[in-house]
Amino acid sequence: MKVIIIEDEKLSAEHLTVLLQKIDPSITVIKYFDTIKTSVTAFKEGLTANLIFMDIHLADGNSFEIFNQIELEIPVVFTTAFDNYAIQAFKQNSIDYLLKPIALQELQFAMEKFKKQQQVGNKDLISSISTAYQQMNKEYKTRFLVKSGQTIETIKIEEIHHFETRESLSFLVTHKGSHYSIDYSLDQLESILQPKNFFRINRKIILNIHSIEKVNTYFNSRLSIATKFLDNDARIVSRDRVNDLKKWLDN
Repeated sequence: MKVIIIEDEKLSAEHLTVLLQKIDPSITVIKYFDTIKTSVTAFKEGLTANLIFMDIHLADGNSFEIFNQIELEIPVVFTTAFDNYAIQAFKQNSIDYLLKPIALQELQFAMEKFKKQQQVGNKDLISSISTAYQQMNKEYKTRFLVKSGQTIETIKIEEIHHFETRESLSFLVTHKGSHYSIDYSLDQLESILQPKNFFRINRKIILNIHSIEKVNTYFNSRLSIATKFLDNDARIVSRDRVNDLKKWLDN
C-alpha cells in the first residue's frame, strides 16, 4: 500500500511512519509534504497513492484549502492536535480523524475503516469533504432586523427560540415569546442559519437547539420535542427528519 503524509512536524511524521509499519510492513510512505503549496503542486503533476494522512494545520494554512485548489480522489485520514467543532464537521466525511499524539490502536481502527471504504469508492467522500469545508467557512446570519410598530429592532440570533410559518407567512419567535414577521421562507432560513444551532424539525418549524427541553418518543417512530411556544402538532418531528435530528443532537 502506498501512503502520502502531509505534516509540517517532522517528529509527528516519523512517529506516524513507525506506527504504520507496525500495523502493516507492506505499507510504504512514498512522499512527505509539509505545506499546502508543495502538496498541490505534486498532485497536479499526477502524484497518487492509496491513502493520505493529512495534518489539518500546516505551516501555510488550513489543509482543507487543498480541496479548493484541486480535485483530489485519494481517501484521507486527518490528523490534528486540536479537538474542536471543526473536527466534528469532518468526522462523517473523511475516513477518520486522529488526535495527536497518535495511538497505535486508533490508527489500526482508522486503517480498518479505510479498507471498508474501499469497497464503496472514494469520489463521493472527497466531494463531501469539500462541501463540508465550504459550509464550515460560510458566514451565517447573526441577527435579524424586525419591525415592532413604528420601530425597527435588532434581534440577535441567541435571542431566537424558533422560526415558524403560518398561512404562508414566516415569523421569528424569541425566548420571551415575542413574535415578529420576517421576509424569509423557512427554505431560505435553512441556508443562512448556523446548522449546528438550528434544525428544521418539520415543514413549519426551525428550532434553536437551546430551546429543546426534552425529546420524547412519539407514535409511528416519530419524536416529540418538549419546548415552549409550540402547540402539539408543531412539536412533532417529521419521520424523515428523525435520524438527522438524532445526529444533530449528538454532534
